[in-house]
Amino acid sequence: MAGYHVENFGCRASSADGDAIGAALGATGAQPAAAAHATVVVLNTCAVTAQAERTARAYLRRVRQQNPAARIMVTGCYAQRAPAELACIAGVDAVVGNSHKALVAEIALGLAARKQKTVSAAPEDALLTARELVLRGDAFLAVGDIAGAGGALVFADDRFAHANLAAGDLSASGDTRPNLKVQDGCGNRCSFCIIPTTRGGSRSVPLATVLERVHAFVAGGGKELVLSGINLGRWGRDLTPVSRLEQLVAAILEQTTLPRLRISSVEPMDWSAELIALFRAYGREDAAPTGPRLARHAHLPLQSGADAVLRAMHRRYRPWHYAEKLAAIREAVPDAAIGADVMVGFPGETDALFEESYRFIAAQPFTYLHLFPFSARPSTPAWALAQRQPVPGQAIRQRMGRLRALMEGKQAAHRASLWGRRLAVVTLKASPAQRARGVTPALSDTFLPIELEVTMAANQMRWVRVENQQTSGIGLAARLIPA
Repeated sequence: MAGYHVENFGCRASSADGDAIGAALGATGAQPAAAAHATVVVLNTCAVTAQAERTARAYLRRVRQQNPAARIMVTGCYAQRAPAELACIAGVDAVVGNSHKALVAEIALGLAARKQKTVSAAPEDALLTARELVLRGDAFLAVGDIAGAGGALVFADDRFAHANLAAGDLSASGDTRPNLKVQDGCGNRCSFCIIPTTRGGSRSVPLATVLERVHAFVAGGGKELVLSGINLGRWGRDLTPVSRLEQLVAAILEQTTLPRLRISSVEPMDWSAELIALFRAYGREDAAPTGPRLARHAHLPLQSGADAVLRAMHRRYRPWHYAEKLAAIREAVPDAAIGADVMVGFPGETDALFEESYRFIAAQPFTYLHLFPFSARPSTPAWALAQRQPVPGQAIRQRMGRLRALMEGKQAAHRASLWGRRLAVVTLKASPAQRARGVTPALSDTFLPIELEVTMAANQMRWVRVENQQTSGIGLAARLIPA
């Protein structure tokens, strides 16, 4: 295989999967390449919304036009949810669900070795009744009843025996702040969510393996690592002995010299007193010469601030529970960035319920929000609910606009409060435009984008002082504080 390209869609955990795929492909001797020139193009898809799936299909069409000779593989959550649908799309050579994601590189090699672009359907007698992946000679055979649909090979089942769990080589992505995925799958059953179907039940990477990868990251000069998972707060519940996320975080901070650990999204009910205590201890500015070792950043999915909507969503907390968690985090780490996911237009969300949610959000110390409209997913309880109690599109757009304006006001006030303050940052890779301007992007431990009016290499941890509320570029303008 001369070259490969992996295009990631979706969340941090999906990006970590993509990094693992890239590392596995690189281990075969292949080199990364632009999609227009790659021998194999891998689409690592998302299925959390219908828009995410449309985006993947649009990208697939562009690749097919730009590089008609490429072998195109589709993997990820969309591939797990609807493998037959994807297998019937022209130009798709293989569909690899999350259940077989660890085999992507192996399958890619088989596709690249084929002389014909079109893959013929596997013969009926070659399919195993146990729905196992098989190799016969140089031919990869499809599995299950949908084998060979549209001429594409299909690898998908509901056992997740060959699922990807975590990347072994954190340098594979080339990111300054790579994701270390330590958990996959979800045991919750939120009424709107397709993830338990596309990812399976919760599964954890053992502590020893996590520590080994963190040590390797530090030995390679890494500075900031992002701990991620599909339902990160459930890490360790499936291990023997049973463990908790706070034990993992404590072990990383106590048994490695990692300069900074950032924790991605954690469900409200998993913010234990012990986890918050770690933020109090390691989120201090004097925790290390370069600043906090545990980034002062908390993300708690909210979805709605209306109790009735949370109940209809089958969420496992009430608004007052959520507010108590935020208050505890703010008390422990006064300067922490606090963010949330908020869904607008869940079926049955009346004007009154939206107002309840709006008031709740306005009262919380959020510094940012991820806003998104409800998207009905097939085979979820909310799919049927959306047929009975849909929220008009115009109402959703108006509500999104109000929440966006609310958040912009909160962000402006937060940025204004930082004028003259010092922040701990890690420098990032500059874009060509930034290099031409002589500036360097950075990210504070409090999750604020910074722009330094100096040219610096990426992966440097420094203290800076905020000089302006916002630049014409990516965020706050700041200057370096002399060491």
